[in-house]
Amino acid sequence: MNQNWQLHISTDPKVMFGKPVVKGTRIPVELILEKIAHGESVEYLLQSYPRLTREDITACQFYALQSVKNDLVFAIA
Repeated sequence: MNQNWQLHISTDPKVMFGKPVVKGTRIPVELILEKIAHGESVEYLLQSYPRLTREDITACQFYALQSVKNDLVFAIA
């Protein structure tokens, strides 16, 4: 799945100001990640957003992983 998150996530300047969203929706990846971070279950998200699939939610997580994977952090002493 991590190779295929692009099948579920899109960006378009005309949709949500270009923020990454679940394809075919206006549901921002950021919203899904925030709800997961606050403890919402996948089942709750699927009920709350009927257009979402489990694969969409997983794709959001892999998108976030890919986004930070190559970040460099420099400690300031």
